[in-house]
Amino acid sequence: MTRKPPAPRTPTRPQGDLFRLDSPLTAEIRGERSLMAFPFFALAKNAWMKPLTYQANNVTIEVRPSASGVATIYDKEIVLYIASLMLAKIEVGESVTQDFVFTAHDLFTVTGANHSARSYGRLSEALERLQGTQIKTNIEAGGEGEEGFFSWLSEAKLHYSRTRGGERRLKAVKVRLCDWLFRAILLDRHVLDYAAAYFQLGPIERRIYEVARSSGEERLETDLATFRLQIGYQNPLPNFRNALKQIAAADSIPDYRLELIEQAMDESDAPRRGRRSAPVQVVLTRRPAQLGRSDSEAGESPVG
Repeated sequence: MTRKPPAPRTPTRPQGDLFRLDSPLTAEIRGERSLMAFPFFALAKNAWMKPLTYQANNVTIEVRPSASGVATIYDKEIVLYIASLMLAKIEVGESVTQDFVFTAHDLFTVTGANHSARSYGRLSEALERLQGTQIKTNIEAGGEGEEGFFSWLSEAKLHYSRTRGGERRLKAVKVRLCDWLFRAILLDRHVLDYAAAYFQLGPIERRIYEVARSSGEERLETDLATFRLQIGYQNPLPNFRNALKQIAAADSIPDYRLELIEQAMDESDAPRRGRRSAPVQVVLTRRPAQLGRSDSEAGESPVG
């Protein structure tokens, strides 16, 4: 999915609105580390109707779809935008609650989406999935754990007015962020910034960037099967390998270089019949331009 780069924005507020807007966003896009590190969202453009599970290193995640499917990596843009609004308020000393009111226009501008009627329709569908998707995890937030399921948004509404011609005109989007993510941002402060080019990436590229960014490592090396689990890729391993080869060739991951290194096969391990692919190691290396950045630029963002 091709996105245009986010356009420059000026911090102006529409006049005459019935709501006190939290937008426009004047800071960069940032997200909570756990949300970046683990596969909470479906790598799909359209509805994904199957449950998602993740279990590794004492972390468990279960995601159940609603009637409209599991929230996708593109729906995640809204969650990142809300988290960034929250962080921007915290940094200037404003009090924050779980309720946020913003304009779709600003959301689209920040994420590089076009301002077409189709985008407004997709926004409504995305909000429905974010509110309907059920998540269960043992990852603690703000020093507290939760038993049972929660949704990314416990409330999501589109407020509109009518033109003289009877057409609906969207005025604002009102959402309530879930307790789990609100606590994680407010209390844990494990926050990382996103590269602006993130919104121009495809689903797999987005997850590769997030896994690399959240690791905090200059060089991350893992086997193909483990990396597939981290990314949340649902198709067979050979398909994943082919997808990574194309991405590595395109060299399109912001701030990081992706390499696939084939390991030598031990002849004693070779199957008697058939042909087996050589084991593959996935290597992500931070680009040289990123190595000299300070902790506040390349690591966790200081908030509060």
